[in-house]
Amino acid sequence: MLKFVKHMTGCAVTNSFTVYLVDDDAGVLKALSLLLRVKGYEVRSFSSPQLFLEEHDVAVPGCAVLDVSMPGIDGLELQHALTARAGSHRPIVFITGKGDIPTSVRAMKAGALDFLIKPINDKDLLEAISRAEVRDAATRANYSELESIQARIATLTPREREVWVQVIEGRLNKQIAGDLGIVEKTAKVHRKQVMMKLGVRNVAELVRMADKLSFYR
Repeated sequence: MLKFVKHMTGCAVTNSFTVYLVDDDAGVLKALSLLLRVKGYEVRSFSSPQLFLEEHDVAVPGCAVLDVSMPGIDGLELQHALTARAGSHRPIVFITGKGDIPTSVRAMKAGALDFLIKPINDKDLLEAISRAEVRDAATRANYSELESIQARIATLTPREREVWVQVIEGRLNKQIAGDLGIVEKTAKVHRKQVMMKLGVRNVAELVRMADKLSFYR
C-alpha cells in the first residue's frame, strides 16, 4: 500500500510497502504475487532463499512472506540470517504446507508475525501483511529517531559528554564540578550547552533520550 514511512538508521526514505515472497513453488509465487498486486502492494518474488538474500534491501519498507520448507536454506534459517544482519528488522510471515506446533513456536519466538498453513486464506494473509505494515512503520520511525539522537550526541565535546553522563545520573552542578575537577560555574555552562545541543528542555527529557539509546542498542 502506498504511504509515507520513515527510514531506519542509514536507510533511504521510500513511499511504498514491498512484500518479499520466497517460495520454491512457482505456482504459489504466481498466485500470491497476483493477489498482492491487485491489492496495491509492490511485490518481489524469489524461488530460493539464496536469491532473496542476494537482492534483499533493508532500506526498502516491507515484509517477507517465507515458505518454511525449502531446499538448501529453510524458512527458519532464512529468518535467522535476516535478523543476524545489522539493521534488518524485517517483519516475517511464514507459510507452510506442513505446519507443526514446534516449528510454529520456534518461528514466533524468533519474532515472526504470523504462521499460516497452505492453502493460504487470502483474508488471513492480507490481515497479516497489514499488521506487518504497522510494525515496519513503527520500527522505522523508532530507528529514525535513534539516528537523530545519535547525530545530536556526536556534536558534544568530550567534556560535554562527561557532563551529560553525570546529569543523567542525577548529579548536581556542584557534584559534577567536584568529580570533573572544574568550578561550578563551568559545570553550569557545560550543562547548558548539553541541553541546547541535544534539544531538550529539562533533565527528564535528557533521561528519556538516554533510555531510548539503551533500549535500541
